[in-house]
Amino acid sequence: MSTAIVTSDTSEDHITGDGHPEQPKRVSAVVRRLKKRKNLLWVKSEKFDLKILKKVHGSDYVDSIENSFPSSGLRFLDGDTIISPGSKKATYDAVGSIIKAIDGVESKKFNNVFCAVRPPGHHCEKNKAMGFCIFNNAAIGAQYLIEKYNYNKVCIIDFDVHHGNGTQDIFYDNKKVLYISTHQYPFYPGTGSENEKGKFNNIFNIPLPAGTSSENYFDAYNHVLKKLDEFKPEFLIFSAGFDAHQDDPLAQFKLKSKDFYEITRRTLLATNKYNNRKVVSILEGGYDLNALAESADEHVKALQQNK
Repeated sequence: MSTAIVTSDTSEDHITGDGHPEQPKRVSAVVRRLKKRKNLLWVKSEKFDLKILKKVHGSDYVDSIENSFPSSGLRFLDGDTIISPGSKKATYDAVGSIIKAIDGVESKKFNNVFCAVRPPGHHCEKNKAMGFCIFNNAAIGAQYLIEKYNYNKVCIIDFDVHHGNGTQDIFYDNKKVLYISTHQYPFYPGTGSENEKGKFNNIFNIPLPAGTSSENYFDAYNHVLKKLDEFKPEFLIFSAGFDAHQDDPLAQFKLKSKDFYEITRRTLLATNKYNNRKVVSILEGGYDLNALAESADEHVKALQQNK
């Protein structure tokens, strides 16, 4: 088995307007870089049962989003989250990518998967779009693992520089999901303090200051590895944001592209003995195109080596 890349051509049809950082070129930059890597399986996202969305997001919210996509021009779901006519298919294909990835891992078609799609998802709460996010892709994937495959210990590791308030909101009271986030703090979206622990101690936030270096980050990441050893996850989902890179325009961490290889490698070493190497990753942030492409490539390199 090989590492698979699940993509969707419709990712580029999600138009957010001139100057918006969450732009169509993000996915094309990643795909172009990964095409240089050998022995990857390239897979397209597929349709899925929309009932899956309503296991995570409220029915009214899902219905309102369904009816919100404009027939022309741009529409704002909030001050940052913009949709256009092509956004509908892209949004559903982003969700479909993680469903396709999970089914592929479970059926042993793929060793592991990186989903190179947009829009991202981790800021989307149960009933609220925000921060470029319309549905919470990673959360939908975790709930799908619980509902369809009867998992009792799913871990979502979110190394995006912004706290995934939406994922935390969705699973705050769910003992089957451990949500771990390393992020800049205080910073957008304002959540992510150490005191936010979840009903079952299943939220583990590691807030770090602006200017965090690679050395500082990996010192803190040792706490993530210890938490993983305590939880013993049966399946691992990465919310893979690459905006902690030193070149990213939206934040102030100082990580380098190769650090994302090391984050991934260390995490996989810590979880392989519990999850039989079952891993799916989905793209979140990352807004400098070159840094994003390099960092995603390093992430996938570590996934490929995890055999």
